[in-house]
Amino acid sequence: MKVSWFAALIIVACSEPLSAQQPNVPAAAMAIDMPEIVAEVKAAYDRYNDAVNSGNIAILNSTFRDDPRTIRYGQGENLYGYKEIEGFRAAARPLNPPRTLSKTVITTYGRDYAVASTLTYRANDPGRVGRQMQTWVRFPDGWRVVAAHVSTIDAPK
Repeated sequence: MKVSWFAALIIVACSEPLSAQQPNVPAAAMAIDMPEIVAEVKAAYDRYNDAVNSGNIAILNSTFRDDPRTIRYGQGENLYGYKEIEGFRAAARPLNPPRTLSKTVITTYGRDYAVASTLTYRANDPGRVGRQMQTWVRFPDGWRVVAAHVSTIDAPK
């Protein structure tokens, strides 16, 4: 009897969406990689990466969503909320030498959501490769990063 009750509970639980924040959207209803949306995100993404190289704190800060739920995992820090990210960025300086990007992939989902991923290289850090992933969302004030992860590993051989 207990097993059948548990099985019924699993069936009911699995028939609902995972959460209210993740509604079931038919894949056919969502346009992926619309050229004009990819171009918008790429422009915002390029602006951010230029700001990383030049140390432009204003652009670095404005790229991230000013919200306590915005997260950035960095090389040696876990930043929760815009205020922590802004505080970390206060020490930003131009990169010398600047980093270069490789294998950048920007994938858009619909008109308001995107993921950008890239590999980064620095001439003063040979044998290492940086990895950057960002989740971008369109808000009324423009495209903003809501989650980011940066890490560095030994370059694969």
